[in-house]
Amino acid sequence: MSEDQLRVGPYSFSSRLLVGTARYPNYQVMLEAIEQSGAELVTVAIRRLDLAASKESGVLELLAGRYTLLPNTAGCYTARDAVLTAQLAREALETDLIKLEVIADDQTLLPDSEELLVAARELVADGFVVMAYANDDPVLCRKLQDVGCAAVMPLGSPIGSGMGIRNPYNFQIIRELLEVPMLLDAGVGTASDAVLAMELGCDGVLLNTAISGAKKPVQMAQAFRLAVESGRAAWQAGRIPRRLYADPSSPSAGLIKSRGQ
Repeated sequence: MSEDQLRVGPYSFSSRLLVGTARYPNYQVMLEAIEQSGAELVTVAIRRLDLAASKESGVLELLAGRYTLLPNTAGCYTARDAVLTAQLAREALETDLIKLEVIADDQTLLPDSEELLVAARELVADGFVVMAYANDDPVLCRKLQDVGCAAVMPLGSPIGSGMGIRNPYNFQIIRELLEVPMLLDAGVGTASDAVLAMELGCDGVLLNTAISGAKKPVQMAQAFRLAVESGRAAWQAGRIPRRLYADPSSPSAGLIKSRGQ
C-alpha cells in the first residue's frame, strides 16, 4: 500500500480520485469506467435512489463490497433536509461518511453557505465524517474546517459546466488556510483540470460528468487517473519559480568566445 494516502477522518485511500455514478449510458460502462479510474471512494446521491430496489438489483448492489460508498445529499436545499438525508444514508448504508451538499437554487446549483454551515455543524455533532461541498470562498472553507468537517471540497466552477477552475488564486489561499484535506469538486471538464487542481495543492478530485458524459467514458476515466497521479507528483516535486525574463538553462561560464570578443 502506498504511504501517500488520502486521509479523511479515520479513513485512508490510496487513490486521490473520487467518482460518481450518474449519467452513464448503462451499468456496464459505469463499472468499467470506475475500475479504470482507480477510484476507491464512489459517491451516490441518496435522494435519487430507491434504496430498497438498489440493494437488490441496482447500483448499490453492483458497488457494495468493491468500493467505499460516499453518500451525498444532492438535491437538498435546506440544512434540515440535508441532515435528514444524511441520517437516512447512515441507516441504510451503515456508514458515517457523508458528502454534504446544500444547494441555493436550481439554476446555478451553487452552495447555500449559511445553510451549509448549519448542516455541517449538526452532522459533525451527530458523529458524521463530513466532506463539505462549498463555494471557492476561503473564509467559508475555513469556517467549515473550524466546525469540524473532515474535508472541504471547493468548486472549480458550477456543477456540470466543464469550465474547470475559474479562480486558481482562491484555491491557493484555501490551501494555505486548511489543515484538513481540500478536494476539487464540480466544474471539471477534462484531465488537465485535474492536473491543475493537484498542482495547486488539492488533496484529491471528485468528478462525475466529465467521465460519464465523455464520448469514451472508460478511456476518459483512465486519463483522469493518470492526471491526478501526475498532478500530485508535480506538487510534491515542487515547481520552479515563475520569472518575467529568460533564465538560461545552460551555464554561461566556460563558453567558447568568437574572435573579437
